[in-house]
Amino acid sequence: MANADGVECNAAMPGHGEYKMPGGKLVVADVEIAGDRLARVAVSGDFFLEPDSALDAINAALTGLPRHSDAEALAAAVQAGLPPDTLMYGIAPEAVAVAVRRAIDGGAEA
Repeated sequence: MANADGVECNAAMPGHGEYKMPGGKLVVADVEIAGDRLARVAVSGDFFLEPDSALDAINAALTGLPRHSDAEALAAAVQAGLPPDTLMYGIAPEAVAVAVRRAIDGGAEA
């Protein structure tokens, strides 16, 4: 696969994106893409989630999605993947989606 400059890319491409949610906390996403899908997603930041397993649920919900998923689709996947009793402090599914899109796009605005 070639990038926009015509340079061949590896099948798995790591990406890093960050987003400071207005009035909230920093959300960081590290994403590996393989076969046009999110192969590995690791969300982190200075936010808080309860229960602790919610972070694993977010990562799992995003893994496997098409790399061209827009922010709305990413946020919907995060929301759908959360345990019903999840409490989010300083973070929202939309903020996670922006950080993931930035990671996919190489840090560009999402």
